[in-house]
Amino acid sequence: MSPATEKLTDALYGLGWTTVKKLPERTAVRLGRTIADLAWKRRGKGVLRLEANYARVVPDASPARLAELSKAGMRSYMRYWMESFRLPAWSKDRIKNGFTPDGLHHLTDGLASGEGVIIALPHLGNWDLAGAWVTTKLDTPFTTVQERQKPESLYDRFVAYRSGLGMEVLPHTGGSAFGTLARRLRAGGLVCLVADRDLSASGVEVKFFGETARMPAGPAALAQQTGAQLLPVTLWYDDSPIMRGRVHPPVEVPETGTRAEKTAAMTQALADAFATGIAEHPQDWHMLQRLWLADLDPAKAPGGRADEPGGRADEGTP
Repeated sequence: MSPATEKLTDALYGLGWTTVKKLPERTAVRLGRTIADLAWKRRGKGVLRLEANYARVVPDASPARLAELSKAGMRSYMRYWMESFRLPAWSKDRIKNGFTPDGLHHLTDGLASGEGVIIALPHLGNWDLAGAWVTTKLDTPFTTVQERQKPESLYDRFVAYRSGLGMEVLPHTGGSAFGTLARRLRAGGLVCLVADRDLSASGVEVKFFGETARMPAGPAALAQQTGAQLLPVTLWYDDSPIMRGRVHPPVEVPETGTRAEKTAAMTQALADAFATGIAEHPQDWHMLQRLWLADLDPAKAPGGRADEPGGRADEGTP
């Protein structure tokens, strides 16, 4: 982005956190839906990429069905942003009552074991709301990783926002994130990572909806190195103001194989769990970037970031 575009982007995010959070909830919902529908009608790169990704998830969908899914997907995406802009102004009770997960015992049992827990999620629903629920309802802080945005002031906004929700935020770049995460886990802590899109050149190839994609090795590598439990989590919206979710059973470390083979098997297990949640609620998967290797141009940056529309700012795994 040009310096002027960076400044405009930063200003727009700042406007969201200073203005949208003050709106009545119904007004914010209507605003988000209006923006989503306008963006969908423009048929820009993000909408077209979203539809192309949905075509992998729902391969028998007609063009009309894909258009319907992408419209619902943009509305879900804007719901994520409207909620995120307003989260700092939500009361503790609003946060506690804003999310209902199934399979919560997998998380609470893992934390009670004292061995540490890694939660790995795809870009489904609202990761920030689920995180705020964990720090508020469960009174459990956790550590996560944040991709650096440009300008630096925008990155600082996101760090301040998530820190205000009770999260410890580490930068994706710099090389020290993995070691810090490992220390937190060995101390019995909780680590949460968005892990359906690789942001490096060292990801693991997995089969994802029948084709090859690349996902980060960090969650599986951390589980092997620290003995922490690795839990996939999927999120979705229904017709209510409450987000739903599922904590899946732990991904076990294979008993045999090299470290690389174990990492590959565990990352594939994560991909399979993610695929289950995405297939059930495709409209809540906010993947507006290239993901599958068949769509990636090798000349572009690792992870397909070059020449792609801006995605959610919750990305980053070691």
